[in-house]
Amino acid sequence: MNYWSMCKKLKKVMEACGIEKQISYHCGRHSFATIALTNGMPIESVSRVLGHTNITTTQIYAKITSQKLNNDLTMLGDKLNASFSNIKIA
Repeated sequence: MNYWSMCKKLKKVMEACGIEKQISYHCGRHSFATIALTNGMPIESVSRVLGHTNITTTQIYAKITSQKLNNDLTMLGDKLNASFSNIKIA
């Protein structure tokens, strides 16, 4: 798989989805990282899939969406509620 074959596949996906705007290969990588993280894929896995040797590079690609932030905060709140549910305050 090389750059040009990926561009051709990206173009086919865009046509199938009815996307008329031109999207670059680079934009596709950003979108993949954001979608993967939003759906719970660990950043370490996203980094490996993108072929990065350093997670800080992946962090540049991966935009944290408000949906991801809300999901993470809800998950943390649920875990904290479960941890402290047995504590009675007098």
